[in-house]
Amino acid sequence: MQKDEYRELLNRRAKESRVYSQHQFVGVTLAEMLDDKAHTSLYIRLAKNHNQELLLHLARTVSGNKEVRNKGAYFMRLLQESRKDRS
Repeated sequence: MQKDEYRELLNRRAKESRVYSQHQFVGVTLAEMLDDKAHTSLYIRLAKNHNQELLLHLARTVSGNKEVRNKGAYFMRLLQESRKDRS
């Protein structure tokens, strides 16, 4: 195998998703829904520590709102408000 072929193989493998548990799947789904793949690890951590159904509901609400420019920030704001309401 040539260096270029091997490098290309590594690049392809790096782009593939390696999801092993439910919270990882939910976190990756949240990142895709919010167009915020740079913060995938944050969404995975949130999915691990919070109610996944609530997170998905909030993400659906945010992604359906066309007026939102920064979906990730708006999602975090809604999550923060929902946590205040529960307290």
